[in-house]
Amino acid sequence: MNLFSLLDQTTVLPNFAVGSKKELINALVDALEKKVESKEQLEEIRKAVFEREKIMSTGVGKGLAIPHAKTSSVENNLAAFALLDEPLDFDSIDGEPVRLVFLLVGPESNNSQHIKLLSRISRLMNSGSFRETILNCTSTDEILNAFQGEEEKYFVS
Repeated sequence: MNLFSLLDQTTVLPNFAVGSKKELINALVDALEKKVESKEQLEEIRKAVFEREKIMSTGVGKGLAIPHAKTSSVENNLAAFALLDEPLDFDSIDGEPVRLVFLLVGPESNNSQHIKLLSRISRLMNSGSFRETILNCTSTDEILNAFQGEEEKYFVS
């Protein structure tokens, strides 16, 4: 499964402005609205993501956060991405604020795929040149094209 295939015009938020970590996570979950069948399902996703975040911050360092969760309310992986217009404190492990935020939600029944996707996000975003490319994007299309190009370089045969 490709990360770029999980993202589209409705789930990528370029130049996004938020005032708090909570507001950011809520906005990313809300971006999944067209991917789910009901408001109840969306609220289950929101609850799962916030519960996971309580365990330990998903601010992984280098300006990146990967809020994520598994829930029985979804059958397929869902994702959203935000490029913040200003750095935001996310309680990251390196103490630095974030600008790149990748939300991943997967079914409880498929733990191995969830871990593989988290690993892929980390691997892509570990590239300084790719992070710089994303940080210089100004539109949803630019972000989508950047993810597709980078992922095809490393993962698609």
